[in-house]
Amino acid sequence: MTWGEPTIDFRIDYKNPEMIQRLIIMAFFLISGYARAQFQVKSLPIQAEIVQEDESSFLDGPSILKLKDYFVWGGSVVKGNDNKYHMIFALWESGPGTDKFTNSWVLEGKIGYAVSDFPDREFEFKKIILKGTRYDGDTSSWDAQMVHNPHLKEFNGKYYLYYIGGKDHGQAAAPELDKRSRVQQSQQIGGFEFDSFEDLLAGNFQRINDPLLSPRTRVKSTNVLFPSPDGTKPKPDNLIVVNPSVTYNPHTKEYMLFFKGNIYEPYWKGVHGVATGPTPLGPFTPRDETIFDVKMPDGSMASTEDPYVWYSSKYDSFFAIVKDFTGAVGGVEKALALLNSKNGIEWTPSDIPLFLKREVQLKNGQILPMDRMERPQLLLSQDGIPQVLYSAGAIDNVNPKNDGSSFNMQIPLKVEEHN
Repeated sequence: MTWGEPTIDFRIDYKNPEMIQRLIIMAFFLISGYARAQFQVKSLPIQAEIVQEDESSFLDGPSILKLKDYFVWGGSVVKGNDNKYHMIFALWESGPGTDKFTNSWVLEGKIGYAVSDFPDREFEFKKIILKGTRYDGDTSSWDAQMVHNPHLKEFNGKYYLYYIGGKDHGQAAAPELDKRSRVQQSQQIGGFEFDSFEDLLAGNFQRINDPLLSPRTRVKSTNVLFPSPDGTKPKPDNLIVVNPSVTYNPHTKEYMLFFKGNIYEPYWKGVHGVATGPTPLGPFTPRDETIFDVKMPDGSMASTEDPYVWYSSKYDSFFAIVKDFTGAVGGVEKALALLNSKNGIEWTPSDIPLFLKREVQLKNGQILPMDRMERPQLLLSQDGIPQVLYSAGAIDNVNPKNDGSSFNMQIPLKVEEHN
């Protein structure tokens, strides 16, 4: 600047907590030399149409994976060496004689496999590749009753399937709990390695007997399975560990397993943590910090769930998309919000924090609000830019239903980058 040029009048409102918070965040990143990554994501139209059947509406079409007589839920996709796109997804039986959604995912969850020549459409279901071990006569395994919420990754030429599982320890273990609660409170994270999808389809993989991550504390005032001693302070991995998301940290040379636990203070809230390990299958050591708990200007903590975490080499940064219950992060209630981190431990809202609203655009131009848009997972470019979103979906509230009206959506994305 030369003398005589106009200057900018930049005044700080010290009584505005939001402005002060933003200044602190900006100062942190300036001091650390970290250039915050910015990009904005827009969803493109999907090839789907609304179908009405009895009392339920659902989507069907090339961009939808929906199966007759099944609920279909979250899916995870990688591109294989055969240039095909391989999806591992959650499913379980529906229809007359089956339980309602809110119970049946806990008691009957299974994992299926589908494949496509395209990343965003025409996935063809092949078979169920994983069930609770009770189907093989083993009721004692940690994942005997159910398996659910798969997460598929490729590391160093090998494939890894992460999932949650649970078992029923029996009424004698917790007389005050029903079967659903006993199974739900037993949920842990497991995983295994396989060489090819041909091997996966043929069952040529070794299922690991023990979970990869289990809760360290079991704190809840009442109605709890195997409670911790009185006075125990709950860790993030309290009571359950679910919803795995795994990424590699090139700076620490560790694998990071992100998870959700349950805290009761005194009411339920989901909290998140991370465990680290030297290999894709661990052994994983959980840290004590809670993460994704974004503190807002009024002092409250934003409530989030269903994280999908990845590292972008383009930005040398970690990102996470989360379900934003209240809209406190992204500004829109129950939308998907975008978080940003340098180390995978300390997170802040991205400069453009709204990832996607809870809606989809159909080919005819209609914008369709969704009742459920959950368990988001991404297909990424080699440098970590989102290309396709895979999300469990439902137009109606499926909790009281047993009609299989949920599905998986494959949503192509357009990313506008701002450096």
